[in-house]
Amino acid sequence: MHILLTGGAGFIGSHLVRAFIDHPEITHTTIVDNLITGSMDNIREVLDHDQVTFVEGDIRDLDLCQKLCNEATAVCHQAALGSVPRSVDDPVRSNAHNIDGTLNIFMAARQNNIKRVVFASSSSVYGDDQNLPKVESRVGQPLSPYAITKKVAELYAENFGRLYGMELIGLRYFNIFGPRQSPKGPYAAVIPLFIKAIRDQEAATINGDGSFSRDFTYVDNAVQANLRGLLTNNPAAVNQNYNVACGERTTLTELWGLINDIAGSELNPIYGPERAGDIPHSLADISKAQELLDYEPTVGIREGLERLMQEQLR
Repeated sequence: MHILLTGGAGFIGSHLVRAFIDHPEITHTTIVDNLITGSMDNIREVLDHDQVTFVEGDIRDLDLCQKLCNEATAVCHQAALGSVPRSVDDPVRSNAHNIDGTLNIFMAARQNNIKRVVFASSSSVYGDDQNLPKVESRVGQPLSPYAITKKVAELYAENFGRLYGMELIGLRYFNIFGPRQSPKGPYAAVIPLFIKAIRDQEAATINGDGSFSRDFTYVDNAVQANLRGLLTNNPAAVNQNYNVACGERTTLTELWGLINDIAGSELNPIYGPERAGDIPHSLADISKAQELLDYEPTVGIREGLERLMQEQLR
């Protein structure tokens, strides 16, 4: 299997390429990344591997997407302009990358007779649905432009599967964290920001009163879900969306306490205003992925934080 991996120099993509190299059924990985949010530092050690090709390019370029799909037999689509706050600040740019770019990838795959496409969706598609846990068949209205882009990607996937006989699998990521997730910039995720604060012996800012909760999921679990999606032979598993999570809920205050406990620190947080577009609570029902993809999270939040902090605080 020759995989086209979009966004392969990003946080999750850089973990995927290493897993693809190690997998006996995957013979080659072509990475495409525009390096807007990805970094060559994330993949430098694998660039000389004979099973890896890197192309600096942008999925908004349909001709490039068609060329890259010419030799691939499957697509793992991770490229996106992430972050809810970023999308609130610049919805046009988020739309261009996440909707136009995704449609280009789906079109290029179709035109090159690639059936299997696994793509990154997001728990943000659940929007204003207040029910917990989140079940794939029940979504609310999107609360941010980013959520809209991910929902549109799922709609295109459903349409392409029905019209063109493709096999598309959407993975609704729930707050993935792990090594190579950057704490830099105004749109950094909460866990790298909290760990950086501990390392610098500074108080972290919690948006809101700390009661907002998330199903934090270590990156190894996301890698497993992508591999399951790419390699499954279960006909019932394709043309579906799946929650990728652990099925455990942690509030932001609890998260700060957990990171302090692992680090042996006792810093108090600062509570600030809520972020526009954020959903208050997120908890996944992962039974569908368990049943159809044989997905099973192997690393819980505490073990994941311990692994990450052992690397970053040493």
